[in-house]
Amino acid sequence: MDSSSQEGPNIIYELRDGIAEIRLNRPHRLNAVTQDLYDELNEALTRAEEDKKARVVLITGEGRAFCVGADLKAHKQGRTAFDRRQYLKGEQDVCRRLLHMQTPVIAAVNGYALGAGAEIAIAADFMLMAHSAQIGLPEISIGNFLGGGVTWLLPRLVGLAKARELAFLGERIRGEEAVRIGLANRVLPDDGFLEQARAFAARVASKAPFSMQLAKQQLNMSAERTLDACLTAELEGMMFVSTTRDWQEGVDAFSEKRAPVFKGE
Repeated sequence: MDSSSQEGPNIIYELRDGIAEIRLNRPHRLNAVTQDLYDELNEALTRAEEDKKARVVLITGEGRAFCVGADLKAHKQGRTAFDRRQYLKGEQDVCRRLLHMQTPVIAAVNGYALGAGAEIAIAADFMLMAHSAQIGLPEISIGNFLGGGVTWLLPRLVGLAKARELAFLGERIRGEEAVRIGLANRVLPDDGFLEQARAFAARVASKAPFSMQLAKQQLNMSAERTLDACLTAELEGMMFVSTTRDWQEGVDAFSEKRAPVFKGE
């Protein structure tokens, strides 16, 4: 079955209970990426950013894989050097968006996450892996190269020695090992995996939006700043959130011994 026989969108977008759920929808190709998929994924991320009801983004894959990387069948012939560069830039644009967008992003890795699929998952703020899921970076093993900012992210997450091992050898690892080395956050059972991922997303969505936005920004930039710069940014952040209604709601909820209800105001 080739890609032309696939009907429907490459991306499924649903918003419910503050969770913008984005599902890669090429299960017949194990959600392998094409230029159209990157374009539609970027559009979905824009939609999530612009919707004030979206408190968190949850990305997963339809079928039995998260994403197995490039659809090599779709890239065999007929592409100019410009076409190839635009396709490769598509991944860079998506991963940059995931890193910089204010909304927290959760990757729910339900099956294979390889190459570009692994890089998309790594660029998320949280990675949840199903028990049977596997993640790997096979690019160097097939004469390709890494993308999606993984050469910047991977050493920060797992250390330089382990980053070299994952990149140079291209071996697939399972969730338990990914959590052990700091690549993933949690391993969840295969049975009911998506529902458990949604429950995790709901917990994130319940937190104060402005506070999360600032925390994401500051943590991602911390390695490029001095301690004094971080302290100054934290001070400005504390002053800013204290002007919001959500800050007062947090104070009131604490004194009243109840769960706060944040509205992003």
